[in-house]
Amino acid sequence: MTSANKKNVLFRAAALLEALIILLMAVFLVFLIFFRGKKDAVPAGEEDPEIRTRAYIEKEETFYQLDGKKILMHDNTLGEVFVPVFSDVPESDINTDNIVTRNGFACYMDNGNVKSYTGIDISEHQGAIDWEQVSKAGIDFAMIRAGYRTYGGGLITMDESFADNLRNADAAGIDTGVYFFSQATTVDEAVEEADAVLDAISGCDITYPVVYDWELIFDDHARTDDVSVETLADCCVAFCERIKSAGYIPMIYQNKTTAMHKLDLPRLKDYGFWLAEYGDKPTYYYKYDIWQYSSSGTVSGIEGKVDLNVCFRDYSDKETSDTDQMT
Repeated sequence: MTSANKKNVLFRAAALLEALIILLMAVFLVFLIFFRGKKDAVPAGEEDPEIRTRAYIEKEETFYQLDGKKILMHDNTLGEVFVPVFSDVPESDINTDNIVTRNGFACYMDNGNVKSYTGIDISEHQGAIDWEQVSKAGIDFAMIRAGYRTYGGGLITMDESFADNLRNADAAGIDTGVYFFSQATTVDEAVEEADAVLDAISGCDITYPVVYDWELIFDDHARTDDVSVETLADCCVAFCERIKSAGYIPMIYQNKTTAMHKLDLPRLKDYGFWLAEYGDKPTYYYKYDIWQYSSSGTVSGIEGKVDLNVCFRDYSDKETSDTDQMT
């Protein structure tokens, strides 16, 4: 056999060996995918309800302005300023002329009937609370702080009165929701905060939303001073999706100014909104479900000042709650 023939035979043998190896690898991969797929499959209706999913952070670059429509606001330096209206963020359908004060609390009237719910939000700072007296005072719901992250060291700390407040409010017939004061600077921290809340409320009867309360610190240096708009939106989504995956209603709390200038509202429009704007009437343009209108209210059973709220929907209604969880 000539040298050329020997090279030709060796070349063909090498090619056949390579083809055989590729074939074997392909068969192995198909088998592996099929086997793992069957192993990991979960029959319908048998999913573990305790599994908490991690949000996939979507970021779509679009232009949200609704041409010709603007929101007028006041700036301490510039005076009257305006921002364009987001075309895909629902506007509020609340007629603020229907908000009146009855028995010392704000309420929403429609055709002579009260169509709102009176609430407070509290923490360990309110001290011992006589919840029976609170109920008799006309309070329908309470948003109770589960905990907070410190704005200096970033440590998660649970509210010392949370368990007692939640249990006693429920015993007094008051519907409850919870909130967490966040100082998250990353998505991982927002998820960590959500998990801390979920662990704290496990097995509890929570009818109102579980709220992400991320706030800027204005009177001191804080770890959140340089958080970007994009990072804040990512944290809001991560927290809310984690809460939603556990079967609760997620919500975001924010004051009007920060909401208008810091929140990426189009990315967060699918979550409930708890507005903080103190005064006789809210002026916030977009949709909100709860309005915190005072930080200096008084309620029987609570010593000192307390935040007052009015809710414009019935979260205690099971059908309403189920609908919110599906949106």
